[in-house]
Amino acid sequence: MTLVLSGCGRIANHPLVNMAKEEVAINNRSQAFLGKPITWKGTVTGRANEVDGIAAMQIPVVGSKVAATVIVEGKKFGDEWGVTLLEIRPENKEEKLSLTADLAARSGVDTPKFDPNAAQPSSPKAALPPAEITIELPPGLPGQE
Repeated sequence: MTLVLSGCGRIANHPLVNMAKEEVAINNRSQAFLGKPITWKGTVTGRANEVDGIAAMQIPVVGSKVAATVIVEGKKFGDEWGVTLLEIRPENKEEKLSLTADLAARSGVDTPKFDPNAAQPSSPKAALPPAEITIELPPGLPGQE
């Protein structure tokens, strides 16, 4: 089921929206970027696909310095939603503030980074199959008694 909602209470209460609002509200960098106080004004829009487990929402936010849109995207693993992108994109400005790493550090999410130069772990030797296998078949042809 895909939800494409505009201003619906259901999308406004989505777990990703709540995670994004919490991080923006307590994050020192977002407070400096937007200016205090931070208020949530306007309609939350976006989509959430519960079957595929992907979602993307846009949340209007206003600070004393700038009005912006918080972009949050995420993926569902089992029953839990996780943020894959969290950005503040100000209106009429090209600069944006990424909070994805800040949220991951605060929430304790430890996604390993890919290092192409890292040594490959040695794999334990696989157990060798037996040299001989005997299969006992019942007498006669299949389907005949």
